[in-house]
Amino acid sequence: MASVVYPTTNLAATEQLNLVRGDGIYVFDDKGNRYIEGMAGLWCTALGYSNSELTQAIATQLDTLPFAHSFGGKTHPALMELAHRLSAMVPVEDAYIFFGNSGSDANDSHFKMLRYYFNAIGKPEKRKIITRERGYHGVTVAAGSLTSLPVNLAHFDAPVEDLNILRTDAPHYYTGRKGNETEAQFVDRILQNLEEMILAEDPDTIAAMIVEPITGASGVIVPPEGYYEKLQALLRKHDILVWADEVICGFGRTGNDFGCTTMGIKPDLMSFAKQLSSAYFPISAAVIPGWMYEAMIEPSNQVGVFGHGFTYSGHPAACAAALKTLEIFERDKVFEHAADVGDYFQALLRETFEDHPLVGEVRGKGLIAALELVSNKTTGASFAKGAAGAAAQKACEENGVILRAVGGNALAFCPPLIITRAEVDDMIARVKTAVDHAYDTLKSQGLIAS
Repeated sequence: MASVVYPTTNLAATEQLNLVRGDGIYVFDDKGNRYIEGMAGLWCTALGYSNSELTQAIATQLDTLPFAHSFGGKTHPALMELAHRLSAMVPVEDAYIFFGNSGSDANDSHFKMLRYYFNAIGKPEKRKIITRERGYHGVTVAAGSLTSLPVNLAHFDAPVEDLNILRTDAPHYYTGRKGNETEAQFVDRILQNLEEMILAEDPDTIAAMIVEPITGASGVIVPPEGYYEKLQALLRKHDILVWADEVICGFGRTGNDFGCTTMGIKPDLMSFAKQLSSAYFPISAAVIPGWMYEAMIEPSNQVGVFGHGFTYSGHPAACAAALKTLEIFERDKVFEHAADVGDYFQALLRETFEDHPLVGEVRGKGLIAALELVSNKTTGASFAKGAAGAAAQKACEENGVILRAVGGNALAFCPPLIITRAEVDDMIARVKTAVDHAYDTLKSQGLIAS
């Protein structure tokens, strides 16, 4: 076994699959087996594997200027061009971009910049951040504390209270509804809970609320109709900024440029990573509005520097990868393709699985989706310790598809945006065989309610 502390892995069960090559939507292991990469790696390889345009853009940049930092007044062409492109794309007023290396550090950077900004405008008490149950926002200290998944909090002693982090309900109707509550009643109830918390905490002490337009690691939760409209009205009423974590949803995943577009969100702040460079080079972006940037200038001048940044912020090769990715997205109409194939994918998922005895809910938008696996289709009862998710994930791999069990017993899909309808057919047929097998296995173990 290699001397590696593997990330987000059971350290008692490492090195189970050794991938050595990728091509298009496929990856290959060291035994020559081919798999449909149904998770686009970790929600990120938008353009699939071995895209020669992307690798050449990176190589050209490495041959020209392999490294340049952006501390102390220095810059370089790829950095400025990428900032210009993103500022023109995003639905944030007069947007400014801070670059980093991962979605986690983008959210950590926002956490710090929010405090910097409110200190600058004389409101140092406005520092609390609202997050949601079942939210995922990264694994660094602040971003990890904004994350609400038990496995990401257990044993780490996350300083949630010290960081002034508040939690509110997850907007998942299927698992969160009470009795015969309608979706509209569910939305009103959880938003009433939120407003009561805001008033109890004092709105003048709350800076922002962070949301994934559609969640990823918690199980691809798509909030009900009307949720975001009412949520934003509530936050604006109490002068709380809307912070959209687009690390998974951004750049075509939901069939639009951003998850905010799909879900009707007008954000003040945005976080990006993953598909920004199709994962070919690590890069993230924390987007803030111009009025926030302007307020930060004088405090930085007072001490001589804006004291936040990473060695690799705006790395030339990362910027080149992102610029080429954005170029391909636009030139090849990748978002439009994702919308078209996504509609087909969503319809086929529902046709195939809505009546399946192991599936309680099929949900998703565009090319992101999940199957909620249940032990009782009538009651929606789940499985202990993610038993169904683990069984289905294993069966999928045995049938040549890499998917991921998330949020316990949700089987998540997130294929590269370049996937075709024929490839969708193949993927879903293989997953259907796998889910059938998982159902039989769980039933034989006495885990399915009769």
